[in-house]
Amino acid sequence: MISVGRVDEVDIILQLTRWCGQHMRENGIDQWDENYPDRSVLLQDIQSQTLFAYREAGEVLGVVVLNESQDAEYSAIRWSTSENDKNIVVHRLAVRPDRQGEGIARRLMDFAERWAREHHYNAIRLDTFSQNLRNQRFYQQRGYTNLGSVFLPYKKEYPYFCYELLLSV
Repeated sequence: MISVGRVDEVDIILQLTRWCGQHMRENGIDQWDENYPDRSVLLQDIQSQTLFAYREAGEVLGVVVLNESQDAEYSAIRWSTSENDKNIVVHRLAVRPDRQGEGIARRLMDFAERWAREHHYNAIRLDTFSQNLRNQRFYQQRGYTNLGSVFLPYKKEYPYFCYELLLSV
């Protein structure tokens, strides 16, 4: 079941994202460090009701954030839709490492795409670390188009690839 995250789950969600960051680093993907995302970012996501949690038997196994907030660096990308269009951005997609490979990320993205269509968005935008080949394949298989790369201030050594999925509303 996927629904809005709850304030009483913030520490559980923080632990989940820490496990994901550690798991990525152990696999040579320096995408999230020990401090990202931090508790205040996740709490803000929950309070703004933009963080959605995937649960089984009441246990949070994955999360995704959907909002209209874009990094300033996104302005360098030639998006298919204009800034005046209604675009949603995927942030902080995370699945507990011991449950990865079970389709939870797919279910979260199915939810995100359905939610965006139901709320009449023109496109879904996101970025993924250029060194995270698994994520790149995941989004490409879902029909997302790589529109270019940006260097984000917190990771300057490697770029992030920006992807977009056009929605028919």
